[in-house]
Amino acid sequence: MSVHRDSQLDMFAKASPATAKARGPSHRRPSQPVVHSNEDMARALEESGNYRILRKLAARPIASVRRPGFSRLGIILDTETTGLNHRNDEIIEIGAVAFTFDDGGAIGDIVGIYGGLQQPSRPIPPEITRLTGITDAMVEGQHIDIQSLRTLIEPADLIIAHNAAFDRPFCEAFSKIFTGKAWACSVSEIDWSARGFEGTKLGYLVGQAGYFHEGHRAVDDCHALLEILDREQRDGESPFTELYRASQRSRIRIFAEHSPFEMKDHLKARGYRWSDGSDGRLKSWWIEVGEEDLGDELSYLRSDIYRWAEAEPPIVRLTAFDRFKL
Repeated sequence: MSVHRDSQLDMFAKASPATAKARGPSHRRPSQPVVHSNEDMARALEESGNYRILRKLAARPIASVRRPGFSRLGIILDTETTGLNHRNDEIIEIGAVAFTFDDGGAIGDIVGIYGGLQQPSRPIPPEITRLTGITDAMVEGQHIDIQSLRTLIEPADLIIAHNAAFDRPFCEAFSKIFTGKAWACSVSEIDWSARGFEGTKLGYLVGQAGYFHEGHRAVDDCHALLEILDREQRDGESPFTELYRASQRSRIRIFAEHSPFEMKDHLKARGYRWSDGSDGRLKSWWIEVGEEDLGDELSYLRSDIYRWAEAEPPIVRLTAFDRFKL
């Protein structure tokens, strides 16, 4: 029985030469694996409706030749610091990406990049190292090259930071090359919610736009912000176009000086912030509004806070050269 069973199995295992000749030559080719690019696979997953894909954000190169028509120069700037107080804490890294743009707010090319570390006078706090990845060993003996930075900053028409109220005071305390420049804030001067974003943190903007990047290092954050600012949205207008237009408008800072103490909660609820006078501002509650909202805000203060129709709270008009200063 075992011999018979073996002969049956042999029929399926291999055909005799005569049988193979009768069947003729095989025209089948060995199956080849279908090769898909990474982008093809990512697109297929996205089209299924079951996946969202994040693509690694690639930094734009420095253009070898500046294209004509983009006569203005912008700087996207980011700092990493030892803390939050520009009077006591220090810059440990500056990143800057210089780019051209035109009068309509269209972005041209990257024309310069600077990134540098700086050793602070005291050890970097552990929580800052956890956040930024910058260690004491990395900054030991390091100094930011002011001359290289000046080459980018001096000809700039506009400096942009993602939270300029934080970066500008640190930069102006660090070097005079930043004073007298026009600044714009990509957090407060762009209506991100109207563009479909649910937050303003850079990492969130990058992720919701479909990218990821190496966050919390200065130059990487600058490149990431440039890509987000240059995305066309909402009737073809990019976030940078909106930001540039906002930077050209005046803002009004209103000080509710000598307002009744018992009204402080009302002012806070309306968006006023307290200044203790140590930053050079008046010691009072204050708010910043657009020119178009000045009348309504003064009416509110006169009727609801001072309850005196002739009250004239101090006001200061601010341009991009004044905003976000110390």
